[in-house]
Amino acid sequence: MGVENPEKATRPISVDEISRHTSSEDLWLVVDGIVYDLTQFLPEHPGGPTILLQYAGRDATAAYSEVHSPSLIQTSLPASSRIGVLDKTTITEEWAKPPPQARGSPRKTVEKPPLDTLINARDFEIAAKASFTPKAWAFVSSAATDCLTKERNGSTYNDIILRPRVLKDVRNVDVGTAILGHHIKAPIFCAPTSMGRIFHPEGERELGRGCQRLGIPQCVSTSCSYSLPEVMDAVEGEARETNSELGAVPVFFQLYVDRNRGKSEKLLQMVRERGVKAIFVTIDAPVIGKREADERVKSDENLRAPMSGAQAKNDKKGGALGRLMGNFIDASLTWDDVAWVRKHAPGLPIVLKGIQTAADAVKAMEIDVNAIYLTNHGGRSLDTSPATVLVLLELQKCCPQIFDKMEVYIDGGITRGTDIFKALCLGARAVGIGRGFLFSLNYGKEGIEHFINILVDELVTTMQMCGITSLDQVHPGLLHTGAVDHLVPGSEEHPYAKWRPKSRSSRL
Repeated sequence: MGVENPEKATRPISVDEISRHTSSEDLWLVVDGIVYDLTQFLPEHPGGPTILLQYAGRDATAAYSEVHSPSLIQTSLPASSRIGVLDKTTITEEWAKPPPQARGSPRKTVEKPPLDTLINARDFEIAAKASFTPKAWAFVSSAATDCLTKERNGSTYNDIILRPRVLKDVRNVDVGTAILGHHIKAPIFCAPTSMGRIFHPEGERELGRGCQRLGIPQCVSTSCSYSLPEVMDAVEGEARETNSELGAVPVFFQLYVDRNRGKSEKLLQMVRERGVKAIFVTIDAPVIGKREADERVKSDENLRAPMSGAQAKNDKKGGALGRLMGNFIDASLTWDDVAWVRKHAPGLPIVLKGIQTAADAVKAMEIDVNAIYLTNHGGRSLDTSPATVLVLLELQKCCPQIFDKMEVYIDGGITRGTDIFKALCLGARAVGIGRGFLFSLNYGKEGIEHFINILVDELVTTMQMCGITSLDQVHPGLLHTGAVDHLVPGSEEHPYAKWRPKSRSSRL
């Protein structure tokens, strides 16, 4: 956006002058060293006028950065609002302090354990629980209603037994693979997650940097706390810094389809222009699940997702970020709409994210999507839906042909290299991890790198112990699934269906 008066916009303004504009009729504040006149914007602020008035005449950068991406204020305000730059030579210690009445959850001051003392994925979770704000922890740890699916996602892996083969030459192991034609260094990707800024100031930008370092994909969410161009800028900057080839490590985009289809169409156009390599369409959340731990902690009403435009607003139901920020999602999405996505993302592979039955996997194969993603939203959508590894077993049992027709990805409850190995043996091409990346984001890109290296080391050890050296050697015979086989349906039809009266059955 251009500036109407360049000389005015670059004028140095002293702290003393800024401090004289503190009323609703005359309101100035500072963000990232730029002085804004927000008098006209005050009544329109989506988070209400209170927070702006609390920072009137002061530097609001810290409060702004907690919930907004840097570009938002520059692109959403008229150029005339920018009136100058802060004269840093006039800053006083008293002026620099946040106002005593400023609201919002303070960051915990608990000292995190040193990164090099964390030796497994659980250590990252423990450190996050101790140091995240109450709202950040409630958001990341919550799941639907009684959290049974969340728990079973992980515990079901424990019931699948490894069958090691011995006396193999396993000195050299390769964990590289390919997703949608792109080589990646390990069969892991960063699953799409929302509102990363509440965990780290750089949020999804830092996730992108960490993935770029590791040579694994990041899938950026529609509910990302940064715009996609800002994430891509960070990824490309990391590639240049590490002397990597731009675009060599793929970035994918997760689409929540907006009720206003025009918004999604514009978003898809922008996604294509910025070099995203595939569209992951979320289909398991036509509405947002009831996440009670998140509802119990109020949201900061300044939180905004720049790509969806969603704004946090607490109400009588509570303050769950997922529900508050997901009201734009189109609940009328059907199989026929996959053609609409293809039309507005020509040339990009389509992945359906949220498959939970063999019947829907077959349907996806029939409409010729490039891949399916077995997920239940980390147990955050519908409680008592099946653990995702059980869905993988269902595909092996009911429709094994799909593994030859398209790629299959899976997430949910994966915290060990043995979990990754089991998923790969059952036909998954790669595994997505969501919460684990957010826990490791607690330590920035170095934490992300350490977290994934731990999982890769565990995967390599598991492969060696089971007698294989590359991922093209995995197969179901390396597992014993007898403890969970009885939980896997044999067909789409429920076994009790034949006992129902026809009149009732016809309605079901």
